[in-house]
Amino acid sequence: MKGVQRKALAQNCAPNGLRWEQRLVANWHDQPGRCFPLITPADVVPVDLDRDYWDAWPLLTPDGQFHAAADGRHYWFALSAPRFDDPDERHGHARIYLLEQGEDGFRSLGPAMPEGFSPGSREWSGSATIDPESMIVTLWFTASGRRGETSRTMEQRIFRAAARLAGNRLVEWQAPVEPVVADGRHYARADQVAPIDGRILGFRDPGVFRDPISGDDWLVFTASSAVEPGYSAGVIGLARIDANGQVQLLPPLVTSTGFNNELEVPNLRYFDGRYYLFWSTQTHMFEPGIDMPTGLYGAVADDMAGPWRLINGDGLIAATPRSEPLQSYAWNVLPDRRISAFVNHWGLAGRSLTDLPSLRSQFGGTFAPFARLRLDGDRATVSP
Repeated sequence: MKGVQRKALAQNCAPNGLRWEQRLVANWHDQPGRCFPLITPADVVPVDLDRDYWDAWPLLTPDGQFHAAADGRHYWFALSAPRFDDPDERHGHARIYLLEQGEDGFRSLGPAMPEGFSPGSREWSGSATIDPESMIVTLWFTASGRRGETSRTMEQRIFRAAARLAGNRLVEWQAPVEPVVADGRHYARADQVAPIDGRILGFRDPGVFRDPISGDDWLVFTASSAVEPGYSAGVIGLARIDANGQVQLLPPLVTSTGFNNELEVPNLRYFDGRYYLFWSTQTHMFEPGIDMPTGLYGAVADDMAGPWRLINGDGLIAATPRSEPLQSYAWNVLPDRRISAFVNHWGLAGRSLTDLPSLRSQFGGTFAPFARLRLDGDRATVSP
């Protein structure tokens, strides 16, 4: 059967995706390993005192392994902005920063791309790989808005750019290209001027993955359905990357129309002979009347061709604690099965954001403690 499925993929057929509309059972929060640990004051360690960092991803080799510098340190990318009194302002000023991680924690190395290089007015999430021989880094990222625009828009475009890693700097940048465009057929064009009812269309968060079995390269991304538009139109998009770097759009890998509007920072991994797709979403992105938590969700398949199944039967791997629903977000499952995230509004102790002396007072803007993913086929839990 797998031979037939792979032959179909080789002929540019789309994998058999899934529709996500499964609600949680009432007692999900009582099940061990389905909540992330509480974040404590000792866990909130700023990268530096002048900037916030969030939505981070590691620099990996094309086959999905960590790239380590000569001294064993790892490189990361993260969104960053100055520390505003209202942390929500960061989204309108986000730039991608390069960081390095060692035993002493994370250290910022400054903006990844030169000033004025990005086609957008802001830079949003993506992924990155490095060729260990040439040291060429390929950065996939979201350009939000347009460079030079006088009023920031919610437009989102996916770009790819390359540079050489020299020491701990990215140099010799090549001009960014837009390898894939929302087609208006499967994926709505994310060209809004402003949010509608507090929600925005998506065409962002590109995540690359090389199938270790077939060698095929894939791209997953956050998107909105053009087939079933509406208040909740979230999908995880899928595309194939050929040997020449050309990108072919395919139908969504996950469709959640009428259920959820944002399936963010998707990433594909291969563990124990299975394919795993992970994504993050927030409770207010579900359709009104659906009580689902902010958390890490996922699906699994025995073959990239599918069929894909929801992990744990409902998709939820782990949620933020019921007592601290806003404490962290943007989970990324790493090749060693650790889970990264950033500290959001933590330590609220039952207070709402309007109860705080300032929105800045309990905002982390830094890396959360890593958690550990535990897998058993279609079942998954987390541990500290």
